[in-house]
Amino acid sequence: MYDEALIMAAPISIRLDDTVRESLEIEAKARNIGLSTLLRQIADHAARQVQRRRIREQNEAVARHVATSPEAWDFAEFWGTPRQEGL
Repeated sequence: MYDEALIMAAPISIRLDDTVRESLEIEAKARNIGLSTLLRQIADHAARQVQRRRIREQNEAVARHVATSPEAWDFAEFWGTPRQEGL
């Protein structure tokens, strides 16, 4: 997703209980990557999921507004519909 050579993030420290750390180390080894790389991948995936959820929630809020507001409905109908005129 990002060019790691261009982004220098500040390191963070997290505490994992022994069983979680051991499980993640086994997974990292199975993928032939280090534990920190696996944790970055997991965090990146989770951040994208959070962003997608927020976008869906915002889309739903807009849809509810359009459904209940005649002005918003007219606006969406006019600007959201492709038109051939003027081409």
